[in-house]
Amino acid sequence: MSELRSKADHTKAIRDLRRLVLVVNTRSRRGRHLYFEALRILRDEGFRPLRTFAVTDPTRLPEIFGEALSLEPDLLVVGGGDGSLSEAVKHVAHRDVALGVLPLGTTNNFARSLGLPLDLGKAIKVFSVGKVADIDLGVAGDRAFANLASFGVSVEVAGTVKPWLKRILGRAAYPLTALTVLPRHQAFRAFITVDGRRHELLTHQLNIANGRYHGGWQIAKDISIDNRRLVAYQLGSGRRLRLLAETLVRATTGRWRSLAGGPFVTGAEMLIETDPPLPADVDGEVRLRTPLTIRTEPNGLRVMVPPDFLDT
Repeated sequence: MSELRSKADHTKAIRDLRRLVLVVNTRSRRGRHLYFEALRILRDEGFRPLRTFAVTDPTRLPEIFGEALSLEPDLLVVGGGDGSLSEAVKHVAHRDVALGVLPLGTTNNFARSLGLPLDLGKAIKVFSVGKVADIDLGVAGDRAFANLASFGVSVEVAGTVKPWLKRILGRAAYPLTALTVLPRHQAFRAFITVDGRRHELLTHQLNIANGRYHGGWQIAKDISIDNRRLVAYQLGSGRRLRLLAETLVRATTGRWRSLAGGPFVTGAEMLIETDPPLPADVDGEVRLRTPLTIRTEPNGLRVMVPPDFLDT
């Protein structure tokens, strides 16, 4: 962990010195088309990148982020989907560098949770007029994540959804793929232990959110990515039709209730157990399995956000 400047000093350094490195995953939904546009807008805003990386092989992202950070920029600008940003989070966490987000993916959950504009030009403008904030990280086992850990149907969907379908349909590709997976999916029992209390449920889908969005839709209007709390919730129940109905409602309306009015479990640390044991999708990476402890790490990540972002 490196020693951090004050957020005010860090903001001033970005605005005055404009030392940044640009990394764009050109395999993301819009990255290939908008890489040069992003570079042009950055230069119009007065930024002269120390170096730029147009990534054609996402498996090289860990190596590229290491190389980018060796240049000691004040701002690491990453363009891509939530998978690319999740990889960046692992490298930027606890370091004296801010993460700048270009929302070039399909759902852009992380960008939405930060209140960033989804328009490329407006997102880049945030680097000039916004501020540095410290937000919470989620930690699943020993794996840091920004947005979501999930269990059930979504894990299979993530491995099944076709890249060409995401390019054509955007975030609607996920619920449509879920419709093909759900008929053969088996419900499971989940046990969530928080503050000494054990909650039990039967479901096809369990999510543990650090961020405010999942699948491009708001989970609840009063969730924050910076409130020291995780939010656990199921989609549907043990009944496939109920899960299907809720998925379609969210896909068409994006509406959800507040935490006070929904079936949510909140806490700073959760023990997740399932019967049978299941793999966990942690920000798009499937490596861990239940049982699994998930917790928050307050102020674990430094990011560039709009001026009106509530930084606690």
